[in-house]
Amino acid sequence: MSNKVAVLVAGSWGTALASVLAHNNLEVAVWTRNIEQVKEINEKHMNSRYLPDAALPANIRATTDMKDAVDGAKAIVIVAPSSAMREVSNQLKAYWTEGTLVIHATKGFETESLKRMSTVISEELGCDEGNLVVLSGPSHAEEVIKKCPTTVVVASANAQAAAAAQDLFMNSYFRVYTNRDMIGVELAGALKNIIALGAGMSDGLGFGDNAKAALLTRGLAEISRIGVEMGANPLTFAGLAGIGDLVVTATSRHSRNWRAGSLLGQGKALGEVLDSMGMVVEGIRTTKAAYVISSKLGVQMPIVDQLYHVLFMDRDPRVAVEALMGRDPKTEMEIMPQEIWEQWHT
Repeated sequence: MSNKVAVLVAGSWGTALASVLAHNNLEVAVWTRNIEQVKEINEKHMNSRYLPDAALPANIRATTDMKDAVDGAKAIVIVAPSSAMREVSNQLKAYWTEGTLVIHATKGFETESLKRMSTVISEELGCDEGNLVVLSGPSHAEEVIKKCPTTVVVASANAQAAAAAQDLFMNSYFRVYTNRDMIGVELAGALKNIIALGAGMSDGLGFGDNAKAALLTRGLAEISRIGVEMGANPLTFAGLAGIGDLVVTATSRHSRNWRAGSLLGQGKALGEVLDSMGMVVEGIRTTKAAYVISSKLGVQMPIVDQLYHVLFMDRDPRVAVEALMGRDPKTEMEIMPQEIWEQWHT
């Protein structure tokens, strides 16, 4: 049995996951298009652009040749940005062998099609989406690379595939749970970035803890509402992929989404914020996708709606907050159709 795992690509999260796999005594091949990044990883055992000052295990090898990276690998971990997922998956198709475990750890939607990442991968590889695995949960790369205790979830309709992914990553500081609700885990991981943007914006406006607690709580209600409509298990949103990831992304300065939101709340223009970040802020793309999806499905997502108007329609953040606070009175508990509960109870 091969002891090799391929990781595509070498951003902060891909590098952190490669480090976990390397610490589990696996041979890790990391693919990137950047030749300078390859040299630094192979010669200095560092990836200073994304994780400065972090020493990488010697059994991580980088390459610009995707065929070389995936040849003989027993598993392939895709950590491409959502905007590049289709392109990377299409390139992988020429080298992927049917039956090789494919895990993705990307949080977002394809902007044009509004499809989840597992759908995009399955379309390009020509494989059954149910055999893919998604890895998600509260996990900052900056802490994982330091071996800080971290818990995540791997989800797949294929229980054997999820268990195999669990075995690959599980160790003393990286605890992995399994879940059969791939849809819910993917939606939770993508949509929480929107609420994290809002939480950063609230902090940037100086609104304090009360406002942020309300934003996270009602944001989770919106995530659950659209998730159930799209076929997710409502209990998933109370787990690691849901509330766990929401809390860590919306309250930490490691979070790009929180930082971007904070700058917006301080009055910075969106273009200026994106230029200053230097890395992808998935929540911005995801806000646009969620706004369109919720409109098509007729699902109310007032926080998403206001953030969409702030990001793309030049609405003042304070005006957006006033609109949220001035909505008609509501009951806190949205009634979920009985057939939904019965579906997931069995």
